[in-house]
Amino acid sequence: MRILLIGAGKSTSYLIDYLLEHSHQMQWEVCVADMDIRLAEYKIAGHERATAVSFNVHDAEQRADLISASDMVISMLPASMHGEVAIDCLRFGRYMITASYVSQEMRALDNEVKNKGLIFLNEAGLDPGIDHASAMKIIDEVHSNGGKVITFKSFCGGLVAPESNDNPWGYKFSWNPRNVILAGQGTAQWLENNQLKFIPYNRLFTQVETISIDGYGDFEAYANRDSISYQQQYGLAEVQTMLRGTLRMPGYARAWNVFVQLGLTDDTWKLPNWNSISWPKLLRAFLPGSNDIKNELYRFCGIINDLETQHKLEWLGIFDESATVDVSGKTPAQLLQGLLESKWKLSATDKDMIVMQHLFECVDSTSKRYKIISSLVVKGENQTHTAMAKTVGLPLAICARMIAGQKITQRGVIIPVHPEIYNPLLDELKHYGVSFTEKSVQ
Repeated sequence: MRILLIGAGKSTSYLIDYLLEHSHQMQWEVCVADMDIRLAEYKIAGHERATAVSFNVHDAEQRADLISASDMVISMLPASMHGEVAIDCLRFGRYMITASYVSQEMRALDNEVKNKGLIFLNEAGLDPGIDHASAMKIIDEVHSNGGKVITFKSFCGGLVAPESNDNPWGYKFSWNPRNVILAGQGTAQWLENNQLKFIPYNRLFTQVETISIDGYGDFEAYANRDSISYQQQYGLAEVQTMLRGTLRMPGYARAWNVFVQLGLTDDTWKLPNWNSISWPKLLRAFLPGSNDIKNELYRFCGIINDLETQHKLEWLGIFDESATVDVSGKTPAQLLQGLLESKWKLSATDKDMIVMQHLFECVDSTSKRYKIISSLVVKGENQTHTAMAKTVGLPLAICARMIAGQKITQRGVIIPVHPEIYNPLLDELKHYGVSFTEKSVQ
């Protein structure tokens, strides 16, 4: 079997290692395609069953050539770029796997994918991915015992391990920085006591709840995307509260909300072609007044007495007149990303950390109520072999092996909520130190 991996970025180290480790046994030929061929070559490290190619997804001829010459495509491209790959996979009859949310464009291909007997497996990474698999295992167990799930809450965060947490934000980039900058945009939707709840983006980071993980303390959680759409996919017709959220360290959301209020997370417009200017001058352009920039910002954002948030902002150096930024033709979000990439960079020996927790409130067949708490903590090894790369890449690789071995009977555009996928996936992940601890509370 010929496997084409498109994209060799931050989350692919374990994915590529797994594919190459099993390539002899499974008789795989692995092609790693990336815009940066040096990165692709570095990741395959001269392996005899792997090749690296320079790739531009928008080059229709090259894209068609690579996909037609493959049996399976694993796309690690940004979600917005999967569409062109999916169309070619459908045209040439190739399996496709991604870690991204199922888009409307992808969902519309479901019937055609089924008719061709193909699998387009999406949401097969961490969140979405491992969260689906681990949650469905418990949900199916509750249902098989005649019980009901009344409340389901699921939270996940890609953070920095405590021993590497040396900045006031408690955060460093372990995955695509652009996705972090744009996180939460849109309107969060969930179900609470049988009532629909919405939070528009401008208020998202003002409404957080506290989640505790044994041995790791408290985290803050904010609502993530559309939780309601998973009610049907999880088979939770009886659920009264359903919420999926993102985890960060305490105090993060309040500080991040400053950037939201200023408009610095906006990626929809570009600044004029000015020369490089200082960060204070740039901030002044986003504020209504012209007084002392620091106090003006604190008053505008309502943090005049919030010393903790002030410290986070000052640590970034945004009030330093010597800190300059080239704004020409860039969006506010790109400017913010450039600043944070220099401040939130994992060092060579830094360890990141994945934290996930599911909270279930259930009723058994005798109408007795009980709770289940299922938690996952995974730490990375270093700057390259991160916990993020492990928990995103390994599920993709394991699912690729299942598809190659014809272990999945489902067809169409699917996600890993089926026992034939989630049981072997979770079992194999345990061998790599990715396992949940569960406790029941009466």
